[in-house]
Amino acid sequence: MRSAPEAAAGGNALSTTFADAIGQTLAEDGVRHAFGVVANGNVLAVAALTRHGVRYLSARHEGGAVTMADAYYRTTGEVAVCTTGSGPGLTNTATGLADAVKHRSGVLVLCGDAPVAGPRRIDIDQAAFLSSLDVPVVRLTDPASVRTDTLRALRLARDQQRPVALCLPQDMITARTAEAGAAPRPQAAHRGPVDTVRTAPVLDALATARRPLVLGGLGAWRAGAAKSLMELGDRIGALYTTSAMAGGLFGDSPWSLGVCGGFASPRAAALIGQADLVLAFGASLDRWTLADGRLLAPDAVLVQVDTGRAPTAGRVDLFVPGDADEVAASLLDGVRARDPRRSGWREDITAGRIAELGWDREPFLDAGTGDRVDPRTLTLALAGLLPRERTLVTDGGHFVGWPAMYWSVPDPAAYVFTGAASQSIGMGFAGAVGAAVGRTDRTTVVALGDGGALMGLSELETLVRTGHSALVVIYDDGGYGMEVVLFGDRGADLDSMVFGDTDFAGVARALGARGATVRSVADLAVVRDWQSGGAEGVLVLDCKVVDGVVADCLAGLTTVISGRATDDR
Repeated sequence: MRSAPEAAAGGNALSTTFADAIGQTLAEDGVRHAFGVVANGNVLAVAALTRHGVRYLSARHEGGAVTMADAYYRTTGEVAVCTTGSGPGLTNTATGLADAVKHRSGVLVLCGDAPVAGPRRIDIDQAAFLSSLDVPVVRLTDPASVRTDTLRALRLARDQQRPVALCLPQDMITARTAEAGAAPRPQAAHRGPVDTVRTAPVLDALATARRPLVLGGLGAWRAGAAKSLMELGDRIGALYTTSAMAGGLFGDSPWSLGVCGGFASPRAAALIGQADLVLAFGASLDRWTLADGRLLAPDAVLVQVDTGRAPTAGRVDLFVPGDADEVAASLLDGVRARDPRRSGWREDITAGRIAELGWDREPFLDAGTGDRVDPRTLTLALAGLLPRERTLVTDGGHFVGWPAMYWSVPDPAAYVFTGAASQSIGMGFAGAVGAAVGRTDRTTVVALGDGGALMGLSELETLVRTGHSALVVIYDDGGYGMEVVLFGDRGADLDSMVFGDTDFAGVARALGARGATVRSVADLAVVRDWQSGGAEGVLVLDCKVVDGVVADCLAGLTTVISGRATDDR
């Protein structure tokens, strides 16, 4: 007797299995990479993916797999698959999946699910779990629409830039599909024209602005708006700045102030505070970008251009819904038509003065000891050793202030800040894997704290296994540095936050990487040797840094974070 799924599909006369139809559809529509951990709920789907040419990389934990897919999307703009079994395989993705949702990354989660015939004791309500993370669910149960439903899930992840779950019930994996051939390809959606009623007040504000500032966010980069924004900025005489996630958006422009918000250098922040008109394109304008409201002058006009329906911050004065590139082009046309007086702000400041504004020009008293290096001295020294064509991946934690202050990136696709959106740690190694797979033309540089490195240590082995070039910098202060900074003098038990040094260099060598312990700048000669040898494989630097040195860009966070966040790491 045939099973219910086989009977519904019509038996052996039909084209292929559910699993194979999924793999073929995803491969034909452009999916090139998948990351995951196999289990009985997805192992045949993985086989179908690889059979149809999708490259699969096995992670050591499902939480790592989803972060790999997230980082792959951030560096390439292409949707990758994260695949897991059902139940615990899926729930293991929770933190990384939440981060991908908040970061608006196109990730397709292909997971097993409870049988159509009814849940087993091991099953959970996966739809409820995914809904709690704001992840849409497409459940494959209809033999007549497997390809169409698979393509719908992929297109939703791609077009709406969000994680989407494709759930494959256990008893449908080998069922036959009645849907032969390729699924229909929907026509691309066409955007409507820019609302000139919304842009007119912005043009009025531009006509009277004396110190205009163009702020580009990650949404502007994804919209391909860099050229339009710079043409608009040059026409009105504006200065440029970016959100933390969009670093490098304005390339080597002499008029770029670098990153806006908490990571801005003091003198750059002072100039940002002088702007009387701020045009923000594709930036969420969260409290980090606006330095919790302290960054902009109280009377500055803040304009937000975003694809959403409403402003994302109460500080916004004028809101223009739309694509960043299209709105920028429309504003440029309006400026040309009105021909307002060009701002003289650039002439007042000069490009030479802007070049002196970086953190590398801010003096500090080196706190290094005989056996521990000052993290500022370490990071500055490494800045001159890193390859120009690099992808920078960072974990979360107190240490993140140093790379943000001293290391630049060539463009926003070269910066993956894992855990930023969810204020979590432990995803740095996994993010490095996704970045390394996505951009093989760049050396991956990953920075982590020792707490996050230990939490996600299993994916260091995955990074080594990829065979790609990667430099790992671990800021080892022997504890959870951010917790010490925020709560060390507020009654917390230091023993719960400090755990002493770890021999990461020894661990790295055991996993097949090169490893070196760094206690002074002189120990960085190993980086020069590694690069002179072609920068092959993975080099792990176990940097024993002085504890108690607080990054200037994070010094004011004590009251902000402890009063508002649930996880301040």
